[in-house]
Amino acid sequence: MSKEFEIAREFEVDATPDQVWDAFTSGTGGWLWPLDPPEPRVGGKGPFGSEVVTWDPPHRYTNRVEDVEGISEQTVNQLDYTVEPRDGGRRAWVRYVHSGIFVDDWDNQYDGAAKHTDFYLHTLREYLTGFAARPAAFATFDGPDASRASGAFTVVGRALGLADDTAAGARVRVQGPDGQQFDAVLDYRDPYFIGLRTDDALIRFFGRNHWGAPVGISVHDFAPDADAERNETAWQGWLDHAFTA
Repeated sequence: MSKEFEIAREFEVDATPDQVWDAFTSGTGGWLWPLDPPEPRVGGKGPFGSEVVTWDPPHRYTNRVEDVEGISEQTVNQLDYTVEPRDGGRRAWVRYVHSGIFVDDWDNQYDGAAKHTDFYLHTLREYLTGFAARPAAFATFDGPDASRASGAFTVVGRALGLADDTAAGARVRVQGPDGQQFDAVLDYRDPYFIGLRTDDALIRFFGRNHWGAPVGISVHDFAPDADAERNETAWQGWLDHAFTA
């Protein structure tokens, strides 16, 4: 049954309005995934076949689409970004609103979208305060079919070497690809997502098994010699091994 939804979030961040604007419009690979920048005008083309309906840099940007490309569970989709200066423009207040119509499995779709929104916006703040304007080599991929199981995300945490009670904010020694260990900050952790921040990367783990999909990983690598293909190969092997070991 079709039903409207709205997911609204507000936050302040230690970044200028221009930095936030750039992150939303041209720097999405640093915190979400790479998207073509919108045409900078009302009526211009936006992501996923959308149309720009508000364009007021660096304060307000809205795009809307009536038939979302590649997503059969949704028709109308609208993304609205409002940015206002704080502390003389040294910081920014942000309001993000995602709205539209889900046409199937509404409760599950809404729950997944709401929880993903919180994680993505947290990653946005990590990007803005640690990596803003740095180019990112982006990779994203899913685990094997076994990672759809109900307890799959627990497997991921343990494969990383995290204790079940290690909380967000902790500095951790992580078991990465090819048996290599590295130091990181556990910048996000709940039953659905894990976020790791290193000096040069944001590595994100998605417990999409909670919504019937495989576990996923995204890597935003800001190192000068970053190689997205190399990261995907390494972490895909790590993820596959976690569910076959």
